[in-house]
Amino acid sequence: MSVKILLTWNIKANAEQEYYGFMVGSFLPWMNHKELALTDAWVTMYGNEPQIMVGVSLPDLKAARELLNSEEWLNLRDQLLEFVEDYTCKIIHQKGAFQL
Repeated sequence: MSVKILLTWNIKANAEQEYYGFMVGSFLPWMNHKELALTDAWVTMYGNEPQIMVGVSLPDLKAARELLNSEEWLNLRDQLLEFVEDYTCKIIHQKGAFQL
């Protein structure tokens, strides 16, 4: 059964420029290199929800766990954490379009 990794975070104050540089220069190219299926990319414009939500589809729970435990991912996540706060990561069963 396919699963989705949902990542959420808020960009740190005064880190927007560095954050966007990291996303364009490292995060998204890494995802493309790994041929990950990006299913969601949301920005909250109003309200108390996380500012950013990203969803990635994987074939099964084993693949998701292997990805999240890989040294490459852990290094990329650590770099991301320099620019963001309130980071969360969860694995859910993929059911359709928008999921929280």
